[in-house]
Amino acid sequence: MKPRKNFLLIFGVLLFMTFLLPQNLKASTTKEIYFAGGCFWGVQEYFSRIPGVLKTTSGYANGMKANPTYKEVCTGRTGHAETVRVEYDPQRVSLKTLATQFFAIIDPVSVNRQGNDIGTQYRTGMYYTDESDKKILEKVKESEQTKYKKQLAVELLALTSFYPAEDYHQDYLKKNPYGYCHISFDSLKNLPKEDISISVDPKKYSKPDKDTLKSKLSAIEYNVTQNGATELAFTGKLWNMKEKGIYVDIVTGEPLFLSTDKFESGTGWPSFTKPISPEVIQEKTDTSYGMLRTEVRSRVGNSHLGHVFDDGPKKTGGLRYCINSASLRFIPFKEMESAGYGEFIPLFQ
Repeated sequence: MKPRKNFLLIFGVLLFMTFLLPQNLKASTTKEIYFAGGCFWGVQEYFSRIPGVLKTTSGYANGMKANPTYKEVCTGRTGHAETVRVEYDPQRVSLKTLATQFFAIIDPVSVNRQGNDIGTQYRTGMYYTDESDKKILEKVKESEQTKYKKQLAVELLALTSFYPAEDYHQDYLKKNPYGYCHISFDSLKNLPKEDISISVDPKKYSKPDKDTLKSKLSAIEYNVTQNGATELAFTGKLWNMKEKGIYVDIVTGEPLFLSTDKFESGTGWPSFTKPISPEVIQEKTDTSYGMLRTEVRSRVGNSHLGHVFDDGPKKTGGLRYCINSASLRFIPFKEMESAGYGEFIPLFQ
């Protein structure tokens, strides 16, 4: 009986380490901070565009009534502030960066007013749930105070309550791109370079069925992406494209390359030094035509894109992603927001 008990004990420990411990560790990599900066529509959209921010939620914070409605909060009698909960990965973006960006979109000396919105519900504040975050926020606030003669009106308090706002308030500007917004998104260009990284969510993209693809794509586009063909050099519509924008998989729309990583290789095909993120590219050994090459395919669509070679610019790592124009769709920078690629705009700064 005793050996059996020892076995069960060891098995239980292994089971805990295998299934429970990794989940707990994973959860610990996500942190949260709460920002009140006037109307939460623009504040939520702003922080949702910062790489490393995992989720944003509009809501009502630090008031006296449980589960208030928008109408109740607007009376100014519940004590709540329109606030955005920002859940983020601290390994990709720091709390200091988030707080600094917060000050870039508010008037920190204005009392109970931001933009055209007036009332206690539009006061500014930073609300924390982790006591260790307080010191970081204090330092950012102290640094901002040196820029003004007036005392900052930004609250720095522990979060006492937060209630998500009604569904129609969530991601309001994504649903209504031309809706009211009191802030500017220009300050996103000031993100520190170490925070400019991106993870492309594959769940946002999907591959159409075969019949849909045949009706959607031209003959050359279908033959290249689905059958691994190669367009003739200097014949593709994008090989000499110099406009600013993003290149996506013509099959799924998944982002693949940025114009800032495109260079003139003299080969007659679009050439890039790197993909927008390593995760969007699949590499496979290609021995066709008696050659040994590395084929490049897209992740979600499994589209044939081209090949990668080691004769690219040395200063950027020496790689050349030689891609068929027929595999790509180009989205001009000025159209990225309306086309649903706004989250990638900070990568151009």
